[in-house]
Amino acid sequence: MTSFAITADPLDAAGISAFAQARHATLAEDTDAEGPGAIVVFVGTVRGRHQGHRVTALTYEAYAPLAVASFERIAREAEDRVPGIVLCLHHRIGTLAVGETSIVIATAAAHRVDAYAASRFAIERVKQIAPIWKREHVGDGASWVDGTAVDPDDPGALADAWTRACR
Repeated sequence: MTSFAITADPLDAAGISAFAQARHATLAEDTDAEGPGAIVVFVGTVRGRHQGHRVTALTYEAYAPLAVASFERIAREAEDRVPGIVLCLHHRIGTLAVGETSIVIATAAAHRVDAYAASRFAIERVKQIAPIWKREHVGDGASWVDGTAVDPDDPGALADAWTRACR
């Protein structure tokens, strides 16, 4: 198991969660800090309807080295705002049917408020900066979905993601 991954294999939310919890426990032991008291697991799935259209599947594509680097950046940004958290982020690629899991974000923290904020911030940043492309299959056709569109270094986008996380 790794903290960050792009994979064509089905995602193991329980395994990713356990990995985040174990990493947090180790970090807490090493720094004499409070151990994991909260684990927030966000599981994103393929929706069957989008903007009035019946969706039959989504195809995700990514250049894994860049996508994983963006996940590492997101984790650093989250920890800058919520010190002491451990964040693990895995995303699937390939064609996924409705209901299948496309992303898992597991966030471990000493307290729930920190775990929720970091998890929400992470998914907002994934939507903003992760180089992952999505093709939506509807009825008898398919089209690419507008996705990532902000500069990762844009402080306004970063602030917006944090504001959304703390609503």
